[in-house]
Amino acid sequence: MAELSAKVVSFLSTGTRTGMLGYVAADGRPLVAPVWFVVDMDQDGGQLAFTTGRDTSKFRAIARDSRVVICVDDPRPPYSFVQVQGVATVSDDPRDVLDIATRTGARYMGPDRADEFGRRNAVPGEVVVRVRPTKVNSAFDIAD
Repeated sequence: MAELSAKVVSFLSTGTRTGMLGYVAADGRPLVAPVWFVVDMDQDGGQLAFTTGRDTSKFRAIARDSRVVICVDDPRPPYSFVQVQGVATVSDDPRDVLDIATRTGARYMGPDRADEFGRRNAVPGEVVVRVRPTKVNSAFDIAD
């Protein structure tokens, strides 16, 4: 298991950057989907967490093969990125789903809409996916 450094956590937690989740389709094709996520430091060494529905291709792929990658970039000069390779676990505990959905709502929709977003997304059929890092690649201020 790889730990998320303070610099990586800061980068991943800044603003409303969208993560690009890479996973493998049932027929072996690589797929990428955008995800809103939070860094969950309550887990060993830190993990990335997001919610998704049981009826999504992301969920079905993770159920088949838990190996995933999330890449996050800053497309503005001087350009930076973090790639977190890891193993995904799934939780359907309603309190866990509400917690991550609410924290995600605060990050992307603003604190005033966090509860609304959390309640809207913590419904039956939604799950939390946590990515436990196995390898972290990063480059900061590439153009400097």
